[in-house]
Amino acid sequence: AGVAGRAGLVSRGLAGVAGLDNRGLALLWRAAAFLPFVVSPVTVAFGLLLVYPQWTASLGLLVGAYALLAYPFVAKSLTAALDSLPASYAQAAASLGARPWRVFWRVTLPLVSTALRRGMAFAAATALGEFAVSLFLSRPEWTTLTTLIYQHLGRPGAANLDAALVLACGLMALALLAFAGLEGRGEDNARHA
Repeated sequence: AGVAGRAGLVSRGLAGVAGLDNRGLALLWRAAAFLPFVVSPVTVAFGLLLVYPQWTASLGLLVGAYALLAYPFVAKSLTAALDSLPASYAQAAASLGARPWRVFWRVTLPLVSTALRRGMAFAAATALGEFAVSLFLSRPEWTTLTTLIYQHLGRPGAANLDAALVLACGLMALALLAFAGLEGRGEDNARHA
């Protein structure tokens, strides 16, 4: 869950760049954002190992891989929300003397926070259930739920199958709690706005 949270935070920071004013750069960034959808997680993990061999079995590389794979979920949700915002809101804030970063923090971000939370929920669920990256990039002493399920399924016996099924149910419950928690906070914020 800690890795999923970190991946979500990194993804959120990257997704903020998608709202750039420079249309050409924003279009290029948006096109690149969806590359992880068309490339398999094993290929992404292997590519990261080739590009960053000095980071082999490092937590930073694992978190980076999770963020890279989760980023399209945040980007899709956030870019749709950013595209639907009227430009007049930012223009009004700027005409009152607000600098671009203040406009982003005080006007844009609060208006797209629900979409951001939804994207982060999908990113967290993706990171929680990601198996290939965990298996490929993690150290043997780092055990994620998905690799633990894999270990139990690889051993003979009904007890190991039962343990794998219980862990899989726990993983589903954790993903549902992540969705419910983020969605609930979004609804609470919408009611108080």
